[in-house]
Amino acid sequence: MDFGQIWAGLYIIICFGVLGLHIFSLPANWVLLALVAGWKAMHPEMPLTWMWFGGLAGLAVIAEVLEFVIQLKGSKKYGASGKGNIGGIIGAIAGAIIGAGFLFGIGALPGALLGAYGGCLLVETLMGRSFDEARAAAWGAMWGKFFGLTVKAGMGGVILSICVPAIWS
Repeated sequence: MDFGQIWAGLYIIICFGVLGLHIFSLPANWVLLALVAGWKAMHPEMPLTWMWFGGLAGLAVIAEVLEFVIQLKGSKKYGASGKGNIGGIIGAIAGAIIGAGFLFGIGALPGALLGAYGGCLLVETLMGRSFDEARAAAWGAMWGKFFGLTVKAGMGGVILSICVPAIWS
């Protein structure tokens, strides 16, 4: 093993660590792409072409869209209105920001989930729906957020699995 492979191995470990940013509700896939682009800039002989980066950026965009759509579909399935969906999305963002201050930042994940629940519940209740209906819609918003984040993190794993062989070569 030469010195270049040691640096490549360390860089790959950093890239794996970046996927952990999903726990904090941060844009891990975009940070990963920026790191791989930085490696490409330092190592132009890297077999991953700039065209591939366009495809990987497309995967990152698809991951963002899927996260959003899954949250919307989840809350809609459980009876949320359009305004309740917006309340869930705003609640998830606020919850992630507030939760980031707890558990060394890991609180952002439960904060986003609870925020999606609370935001949807609040809006649905304010719109005059019964508490049971609002609670069911909020439950869907929370689970939709959870599965959306899971899909987004999985897409990050796909992006990383495409990039690792290129970095290692």
